[in-house]
Amino acid sequence: MFLDSVVKGKIEKQELSDSNLKSILKTVSWRIVGTIDTIMISYFITGEVSLALSIGSIEVFSKIVLYYFHERAWSSVKLKK
Repeated sequence: MFLDSVVKGKIEKQELSDSNLKSILKTVSWRIVGTIDTIMISYFITGEVSLALSIGSIEVFSKIVLYYFHERAWSSVKLKK
């Protein structure tokens, strides 16, 4: 009975925080959406496909790095219920 409670508690604790791999996968999928948005906005502003793609290609890498560290920082925040 006691061991069952300990094991269940550890499993529940593990489920509360995302793994590094899950954070990376979430980062990449979100960046795909974000980059498409950036390319569309850039195209509407500039009217040039090549310039919009250039802006999107630069933005995608910087935002991946920023989002990953943002996600990891938030995963370490403990909020009281």
